[in-house]
Amino acid sequence: MSVSRIKTIFIAALLLVNGFFLAIIVIDTYADARDERQAIENACAILQLNGISINPDSIKTANSLRTMRTERGVEPEAAIAYAFLGTADMTDQGVIYLYENADRGTAEFFTAGIFEVHLNEGVITNENGTLRTVRELLQSMKLETSEIAARSESGGETVTVVSAYRGVSIFNCTIDFVFSGSSLISVSGRYVTGIEPAEDGAVISSVSTALLGFLASVKNGDVECMEILSVEAGYHHNVVGSFGEAEIAPAWLITTANAKYIIDSVTGEIRQM
Repeated sequence: MSVSRIKTIFIAALLLVNGFFLAIIVIDTYADARDERQAIENACAILQLNGISINPDSIKTANSLRTMRTERGVEPEAAIAYAFLGTADMTDQGVIYLYENADRGTAEFFTAGIFEVHLNEGVITNENGTLRTVRELLQSMKLETSEIAARSESGGETVTVVSAYRGVSIFNCTIDFVFSGSSLISVSGRYVTGIEPAEDGAVISSVSTALLGFLASVKNGDVECMEILSVEAGYHHNVVGSFGEAEIAPAWLITTANAKYIIDSVTGEIRQM
């Protein structure tokens, strides 16, 4: 038998073996997805039997979310300050960093990602549209967000954005852009930077576990609910140290007809937003 024929047979055998293992992976993945879907439908059926309406299609899952730690960084804070103030003087006040530009305004940064920006009238306006203005500012701030919503208020508008990490919402990290008339007068909220995997980071629980935990809270009288509008996998921000050390942990956001609730995937604790 020629050497070339032996090589051909060997390569064909390798392809056959690789195809076999690929088929096993595809079948396992399909089986896992099918089992997850069945678990979701079973949990929804239990909720409905207990007087809580829910559509399984309103549930948005995400795989492999785990606890991540965050670190405060001077460069991200400087980028945010520059987006609003341009060149500014920075004063280190201990745990607070203050940026000042007399012609434009001030920006203060605290621990755990909390910040406040106050602008002089007319420095930034919404002449090109409120949402467009906010989106352009977010690009300059170099922040990732997952949601943006505007609401009219007396004398102006407020735009609220939800921070995100790799396309996944961090539910309790929001930023408000407040407009008075056409002028942006303040920006405040919480953002996260320096995100890295935490040692022994907890993995997100199954959505069926979260739903049944939520049902237990309803049955105990801790939560009032007759309809769940949506369920979403994501993160929530926790301060874990006395000096502002923080983490983002996997969580479920349950939106009902009356309120929103975050379920800690590690402890099972339910918090109303």
